[in-house]
Amino acid sequence: MTQRINYSKASPDAYRAFGEVHSILQKCGLAKELINLVYLRVSQINGCAFCIDMHTRDLKRLGVSEEKLTLLQVWRDAGTLFSAREKAAVAWAETVTRVAETHAPDEDYQAVAAEFNDKELADLTYAISLMNAFNRLGIAFRTAPAAAYAKA
Repeated sequence: MTQRINYSKASPDAYRAFGEVHSILQKCGLAKELINLVYLRVSQINGCAFCIDMHTRDLKRLGVSEEKLTLLQVWRDAGTLFSAREKAAVAWAETVTRVAETHAPDEDYQAVAAEFNDKELADLTYAISLMNAFNRLGIAFRTAPAAAYAKA
């Protein structure tokens, strides 16, 4: 895979604005593990190799188990490995990421709203939206994962 352009250098002001949102979300009060699980799940759905690699590494640094990383794609079948709060966040991430298909139905909203207060839910949805945007940049411009550079 050959990178098309380096979008962060081509448009540094816009990239910094995305980075600022990322920084705000890191301090929003939601657990870093939860945010990174959501980032990873969104990236899995969208197929962004760069982000899958990065957020898997981030979660490993946070001490997340291999089992949890491996079973994130099939979290509904992972028994009690994921907490109710994590399940609600990941389900909402899937719904929002596939919004053209799902239209974010009331049942999905009610399920996530039962686990998160309004601020948390807004921040969670910002995180989901941000990762969807970063995935589109990474895929559109063919940003290679760090693992690919390590092998080169």
